[in-house]
Amino acid sequence: MIDLALIGIGTGNPDHVTRAAVAAMNAADLILLPRKGAAKSDLVDLRRTICAAVLTGPARVVEFDLPDRDADGPYRAAVDEWHDAIAAVWASEIAAHLPGGAGRVAFLVWGDPSLYDSSLRIAERLRAGGLAIRVRVVPGITSLQALTAAHAIPLNDLTAPVLITTGRRLRDGGWPAGVDTLAVMLDGGCAFTTLGAQNVTIWWGAYLGMAQAALVAGPLAEVTDTILATRAALRAEHGWIMDVYLLRRGGASIG
Repeated sequence: MIDLALIGIGTGNPDHVTRAAVAAMNAADLILLPRKGAAKSDLVDLRRTICAAVLTGPARVVEFDLPDRDADGPYRAAVDEWHDAIAAVWASEIAAHLPGGAGRVAFLVWGDPSLYDSSLRIAERLRAGGLAIRVRVVPGITSLQALTAAHAIPLNDLTAPVLITTGRRLRDGGWPAGVDTLAVMLDGGCAFTTLGAQNVTIWWGAYLGMAQAALVAGPLAEVTDTILATRAALRAEHGWIMDVYLLRRGGASIG
């Protein structure tokens, strides 16, 4: 039996790693770190830094290359194929380093495994493929928590709901009905530029928790160009970017 721990490590700041995460890492026999190519080497570097800072036990730390997602064709089909490929790599690494089919394996998951992350779905593919596993989730600080903390704002207005969505859905469907606050993740195409909405405030952040963190906030109509220029410059400098933002209708004040 493989005990698989999916450990949320927050958004890049080692101080965001919880005591529960540290305990789970030190209880592991094997910690697998994904490499996502030279352009995103910062991500594996941060995971290495966390391991070096908190590991006191005999856990082996092994790195592996993450398969690339096919950018062509239907999105859902491409993601399903990508997840299948990742599951195959996970299974191969586990078999290579725990050949007896038993032991404790840990993956360090950016943010939290339960919010817009696919590690749980990939783990389910391992089970469906016949690997005997028990899955444990150790929660981490999400990018939304890091965003609202950085801007010193509440996620929701008093008594009001919040909708968490993606840039793809915002771009394709516009502003959803019945909600005035949107938290938008996974937006590589800056879908906020398609809204054309008045009286909307945006709180945007990139590389939250990291040394290169950047923040912009203000009326959407006034700060859109600033966000686009900041985002483009940061992406050119670092070769990758992780950003998230909150949109609120109704003339919200800036924290």
